[in-house]
Amino acid sequence: MPLWIPITIAAALCQNIRTTMQQKIRGLLSVDGANFVRYLYGAPLALGMLAFLVWGTGRTVPSISLAFLGLVTIAGVAQIVATSLMIHSFSLRNYTVGTVYSKTETVFVALFATFIAHEPLSFGAWMGILVCLGGVVILSVRGKFSDVRSLLADLTHKGALYGILSGAIFAIAAGTIREASKLLPDGDFMIRGITVLACMNTIQVVLMAAYLARRDRPQLGKVATHWRSSIWVGLFSVLGSAGWALAMTLENAALVRAVGQIELVFTFIASHVVLKERPSLGEWIGSILVVGGVVLILIVR
Repeated sequence: MPLWIPITIAAALCQNIRTTMQQKIRGLLSVDGANFVRYLYGAPLALGMLAFLVWGTGRTVPSISLAFLGLVTIAGVAQIVATSLMIHSFSLRNYTVGTVYSKTETVFVALFATFIAHEPLSFGAWMGILVCLGGVVILSVRGKFSDVRSLLADLTHKGALYGILSGAIFAIAAGTIREASKLLPDGDFMIRGITVLACMNTIQVVLMAAYLARRDRPQLGKVATHWRSSIWVGLFSVLGSAGWALAMTLENAALVRAVGQIELVFTFIASHVVLKERPSLGEWIGSILVVGGVVLILIVR
């Protein structure tokens, strides 16, 4: 099995845990505050990983160019905006369906890889992505295909639009992370992936801290007050982000994010066990299609 596959599955699990915890602290912090803790407590861990690789294993940090920093900044800003949109969609629908909407990201990443990054996918990979998309559509409308009016209402609901837009912007983040890693001239996949993550998280902390200081200064105090809850968001965020960065250093971002759809399985478990939400039959059918699409991608890629 290629190394990027277990790394991607582990990243999806960590991301699911982080998103679940982020949703749980929404009662303590605003949308922006809940978003900020992801980077505030994640950046030191990312820098710690980089320091360990350099001083603990003898690796060297790759040469960093202005073009690399530009791409990392774009990826970081895109991730901030997309995460805020996704958290908004949670409040407008629910945690599970909001996560599902954001998974339209896979199609956007595939389009980015094909037409911008010049990393075209095979026909079989596209089929797997479209099967996943079909599952996402069923999940988003909760199986209500018999009622056209209800179907259109679900697809045009404000929560759906926030979720789909977050998916499109997450795709920009994924694509630019992949392109940034390709600009690092030396080092193995580990040092290049963690270098991307450390630089991106550091930029995100600076940008979000400046934004909150100007627009919502009390949130900075609340983030510090609720550090016991928030630090776990940062921990699982950096573990998930490290997984994505490493996997995208090894493989096409579209394939990585497509396999990452397995997160939906973890999402349904979390929604049932932690958040006490009850998925419908249609949502279960949709999740089976998503998993089937992932399996197809792994078989024919």
